Amino acid sequence: MDKLVIEGGKPLSGTIAIQGAKNAALPILAASLLAEGTTTLERVPHLLDIDVMLNILRELGCRAEHGDGIVTLDTSSLHTSHVPENLMKQMRSSIFLMGPLLSRFGEAQVYLPGGCAIGERKIDLHLQGLKDLGAVIEETGNKIICRADKLIGCDIHLAFPSVGATENIMMAAVMAEGRTTINNAAREPEIVDLQAFLIEMGAKIIGAGTDTITVEGVASLTPCKYGIIPDRIVAGTIMVAAAATRGAVTLLDTQPTHLSSLIHVLRRAGVQISIDDDIIRVDGAARPKAIERIVTSPYPAFPTDLQSQVMVLLALADGVSVMKETIFEGRLKHVDELSRMGADIRVDMNAAFIRGVSRLYGATVEATDLRAGAALVIAGLAAQGRTVVEQVHHIDRGYDRIEEMLKRLGATISRYSPVPNN
Repeated sequence: MDKLVIEGGKPLSGTIAIQGAKNAALPILAASLLAEGTTTLERVPHLLDIDVMLNILRELGCRAEHGDGIVTLDTSSLHTSHVPENLMKQMRSSIFLMGPLLSRFGEAQVYLPGGCAIGERKIDLHLQGLKDLGAVIEETGNKIICRADKLIGCDIHLAFPSVGATENIMMAAVMAEGRTTINNAAREPEIVDLQAFLIEMGAKIIGAGTDTITVEGVASLTPCKYGIIPDRIVAGTIMVAAAATRGAVTLLDTQPTHLSSLIHVLRRAGVQISIDDDIIRVDGAARPKAIERIVTSPYPAFPTDLQSQVMVLLALADGVSVMKETIFEGRLKHVDELSRMGADIRVDMNAAFIRGVSRLYGATVEATDLRAGAALVIAGLAAQGRTVVEQVHHIDRGYDRIEEMLKRLGATISRYSPVPNN
């Protein structure tokens, strides 16, 4: 497995453009199956999860090319609704294919998805939403078969504002007969992006970004050209890294409104932030201040995907902070690794009590999941001495060559790959 080696203690400095959003690109790639023909997507990052999704689409019969951030996907030769089990196990977002395949074929055969081990992530809301639309679902072991001669619009109420369930139901409903209303829908920017893409294809949808989404079914959709929104989590990771290293970084191609909760938190910590249209400037020259309480919650509240990164900043803050995780029960595994670097953090149930220290120290640590890995990279950048981050494949699922991105900001970081045995 690859590893990252970081020589820490150097403030980040410079300007960087933000990649397209993984969590927007994946459902949009799935939604491309709804129209026969060639769809072109711009600002698609080069990530392991994107590669897995494209490989799944190829196995389904599509022709897919990815170069220079542009994906060209021809669905004309799509010939099966059976998603291979080995590929589904590699990525949770493969579950997004249920809605489009059911809509196009009247059938979808999938398996329980894989992904990061950050806690239980059920798909019951996905399945219930499809049942409400008229699908008959058969579950045998880890195999799931969905069938529907016709999908019929209806009122759906989500027990929890699940991003994935909201998106899957939207994709299934766009060609259903009649009107579908999704109540208690998730409000994330990636859902707004999916709505914009579907509208570009000819769908009739309103309400994304609010808790009620209304879909009027149409007979068919057509392929289109579309650009993916910038990745708010990647942008947030860079912002936190700038603050943790006491650096000054300018981020281009951002959508600051998507980062409002993080900006609020960073300003509470004493980080200087200025905004100009799609440009964010971060100045972390001073030692950060502790924050009494941060709670992760669905958008627009503070995102779980930035919890571990901000914890690194608080580990270096002046005072005691409390971080409470309410989304995923397994998302505090990075605490043990940060403790190896000198952080003073105590976990009680789903809350972390963080007593800031003056400095962290380099160590060999392991990325247990995608965002934990990003947090450990930030810790390594801020620490005194050398840090080795192992299990980098987790990080590669969400960051397009993170070491190259950070090198452009002056970081001393290198990737090392094992030499294969002959």
